[in-house]
Amino acid sequence: MRLLIVEDNVELAEAMTSAFLGRDIRCDMAASASDAEQLIQTVDYSAVILDLGLPDEDGLSLLRRLRSRRIIVPVIVLTARGEGEMRVKGLETGADDYIVKPFLFAELHARLGAVLRRQGGYVEH
Repeated sequence: MRLLIVEDNVELAEAMTSAFLGRDIRCDMAASASDAEQLIQTVDYSAVILDLGLPDEDGLSLLRRLRSRRIIVPVIVLTARGEGEMRVKGLETGADDYIVKPFLFAELHARLGAVLRRQGGYVEH
């Protein structure tokens, strides 16, 4: 399995990459929406972990564009924006799940598994 982590905080992205690698999940990293979009168009990812506060564009704009192009890769939003209306907006825009920072890695991994089970993908724990 291969994930794309879209996160402009390099330390956090590297920590998630390392934690996923410890569970035999490979990750690529993108620090901007434009880099993420290019990778999503060229690599077959099992899922995307998407921060909303990106330096070049709001993550929801990227998500909206992906969904309008019928790109159905599962997307888990992982953001500090925890207000109820933001969570609703993220899910209505096309996110498969929405997690607020700070977060437990074990919960992120469990939610990833749940999203992929619904998609008929990853089932190992």
